[in-house]
Amino acid sequence: SRGKSWAKTVQKEWKILENGLPETIYVRAFEDRMDLLRVVMVGTSETPYHHGLFFFDLQLPPSYPDAPPQVYYHSFGLRLNPNLYESGTVCLSLLNTFGGEDTEVWSSATSSLLQVVVSIQGLVLNDQPYYNEAGYETLVGKPEGHRNALPYNENAYLLTLRTMQHLLRRPPRGFEEFVKEHFRRRGKFVLRTCNVWLQGNVVDDAHATEATRKRPCSARLRLALTNVMPSLVAAFTEIGAEGCEEFQ
Repeated sequence: SRGKSWAKTVQKEWKILENGLPETIYVRAFEDRMDLLRVVMVGTSETPYHHGLFFFDLQLPPSYPDAPPQVYYHSFGLRLNPNLYESGTVCLSLLNTFGGEDTEVWSSATSSLLQVVVSIQGLVLNDQPYYNEAGYETLVGKPEGHRNALPYNENAYLLTLRTMQHLLRRPPRGFEEFVKEHFRRRGKFVLRTCNVWLQGNVVDDAHATEATRKRPCSARLRLALTNVMPSLVAAFTEIGAEGCEEFQ
């Protein structure tokens, strides 16, 4: 109903995604709804989002590509990043939901869906999300920024663990088995990192974050992990995750 030209544009975007997606981002399209895509990205190492899964729904408006896609984040009511709201809103210049200049904002001539999803993973789900808050970039390298960035990362890490629990209980449609398989393989590494924090040990663990290796966790994080870890162990055990027995 949107015309052959629009459909060709979308098919071109599908091909760009198929050829260019990094191995930690997955996209599914819908044959009967060409305007919709569902995206899941894996949190990258050295960030508080490591091993987590983050789901986004994209809708292409009738005016696409003159207008950017509308993006909804599956937040489960959690605010784990300044750019990702509990309501599902994604605040990003490329989506015209935040101020920006030149190449930062959407361009019908040069912007693409691949650019959108890679930007969310790289610019939003980064290693220092505290500085994503508007105006806080001026605090980079200053004592005040350092003081506030560390507890923000701890909270983002906790909310990532809670997001894992929500996803295991209510995986987005079409990704039910994907979610289970991801945590079957990575559950033990998630628990291992939690345990490193709890023990206050500095270990040479490739699956621990850089922050974990450099400093022990705060009393607040230790208490929160003490409460959340048993339910994580139970959830991972229920889906048959490898290596959970060492944390029983």
